[in-house]
Amino acid sequence: MIIIRPARKEDLNCLLEISHATGSGMSSMPSDLNSWATKIQKSEESFAKHASAPEGEIYFMVMEDDESNKIVGTTAIYAGVGLDQPFFSYKVSTLVSFSAGLDKKNQMNVLHLVNDFTGATEIGSLFLDKDYRKNGNGRFLSRSRFLMISDFPDRFGDPIFAEMRGWQDEEGRSPFWDHLGQKFFGLGFENADFMSAVKGNQFVSDLMPRHPIYTDLLPKAAQTVIGEPHSSSAPALRLLEKEGFRKSGYVDIFDGGPTVQCQSNNIDTVRRSKSGTLAKIVPDKELSNSPLFIISNRSSKDYRLVNQPLICSGDDTLTIGEHTAKALHVSAGEKIAYVE
Repeated sequence: MIIIRPARKEDLNCLLEISHATGSGMSSMPSDLNSWATKIQKSEESFAKHASAPEGEIYFMVMEDDESNKIVGTTAIYAGVGLDQPFFSYKVSTLVSFSAGLDKKNQMNVLHLVNDFTGATEIGSLFLDKDYRKNGNGRFLSRSRFLMISDFPDRFGDPIFAEMRGWQDEEGRSPFWDHLGQKFFGLGFENADFMSAVKGNQFVSDLMPRHPIYTDLLPKAAQTVIGEPHSSSAPALRLLEKEGFRKSGYVDIFDGGPTVQCQSNNIDTVRRSKSGTLAKIVPDKELSNSPLFIISNRSSKDYRLVNQPLICSGDDTLTIGEHTAKALHVSAGEKIAYVE
């Protein structure tokens, strides 16, 4: 069975291997063991605390194949971004100017360095092993975050947003970074990405100019990739669009990748999720023809999700299989949440 659960310290070496596999462009997946240790410790503390509002918590989860105990995927929710250190984005706006004397109108796109997502909730760190990109595992991994947001709404602030990995060439070069960020920081894209993951974004605040940047002054190679996702991000972007996420007019300051956002109560999984009391636990074979549901145990201190059969009778009686109950660490009489 495939299970999604909070990451633990024992997962560190596996997570480091995964971050090496993802390559550059995912600053939330540091290729540094100490950074991973700090992130997992913060995640464990976040799950354990009685949070009633977003205060910079990290909820980092892994997808595990319980037959092999192999970690095959990752995903995370970052609550209250920008509260402990600035969170930067470029806002893309249009500037129109007109000269009556020359009878000429100019229309240009402009990048503004902003902190507009301060206090919002970011979803990210999505990775799935190529051997497990089947049987709906990608949908399960992506949607698990939204069932968690539904389970614990007080922990997360609106809007919910995701920074999609920006366009890179086959050698991992980012034209947007090469023609913009690199000019101010003197760092290659991978080095800047590493700095962001390990030391935070203070260097951005220190060195990035605050005045607007006219995109027409950038080379065409940089202009054309603004708001364009990396090819590997396309499946994740499609899943988010099905949930109701839309491009917001913001792009990542490093690679120019698009930012998509949605209010939590408009996310499809959040709107359609339900909860109820588990009434029956039966042998798995009795549910072999039943529809699949993403099911959570609603326990923040031992949070777990599976994608397994569930029966909801007309009187709201919930029934799951024995293997599912064991994976979720639940017994009859406890509350569970589910979405088809």
